[in-house]
Amino acid sequence: MEGNLYLVQDYLIFIGVFAIFLFLAASIYLFGQNQRLKNRNLKLNAANKLIEQKLNDVQLEHIGTKLNPHLFKNILNSVQSHAYQTYMSLDKLANVLDYILYESNNKFVSPKEELQFALSLIEINKIKINPLFDFRIKSKIDKSDSIFEEKVFAPLISVDLIENAFKHTDFLAQDSFISIQMELEGGIFSMKVSNKASLKNVLPKENSGFGSQSLDQRLKMIYTNFYSLQKNSKNGIFTAELTINLGEFYDKMRYS
Repeated sequence: MEGNLYLVQDYLIFIGVFAIFLFLAASIYLFGQNQRLKNRNLKLNAANKLIEQKLNDVQLEHIGTKLNPHLFKNILNSVQSHAYQTYMSLDKLANVLDYILYESNNKFVSPKEELQFALSLIEINKIKINPLFDFRIKSKIDKSDSIFEEKVFAPLISVDLIENAFKHTDFLAQDSFISIQMELEGGIFSMKVSNKASLKNVLPKENSGFGSQSLDQRLKMIYTNFYSLQKNSKNGIFTAELTINLGEFYDKMRYS
């Protein structure tokens, strides 16, 4: 009888020790989780402060009078649409705003700078797309090209074609897609953007943002005979293809 009493006591002690162990393990786990959440919140707060500073810079520089305000609206809507990716989105947005603030005021930037900006802009827009959506991007850039780092590229030339593809795509259609191809080789830059157009948002041709008049005007004023911009619509698919002979344009700049 006394032996059984000892067994019961040992069992109760074991249960007590095990309960204390579980309590300590749970406390350590919850403490670790709390610290990770605090660290994540600190990063998000830092990113928010950074983006607020960038937006203040935008206001001070009156950037709204120089660029299409829809660009900022679309970017911010993309960032807001997926809160779980906010930190990375704000980081990309900060890079985009840096480029707009400090590079777009220049008459020319390098293809390297413009292409980095275009890729960041694409990444921001991709946030609002379903991961299963048919999005295709192909970039073939010859970094050894002689004009890759020369100031021959009019800043923000790539904005219209990218923005309008995301703006006017029917993301719910089963056969919907966006395709973006960029290439730099032999001094020639080419960009081809195609997308399945949304029938709900198609605007009259004279008011359409696709291949906007501002883009046409800038290309004519800057690159005159050194570019071509072709646009067409067939079976609900819009396609815009821009080609600029940056090599010949650069030669003209140097010797004129």
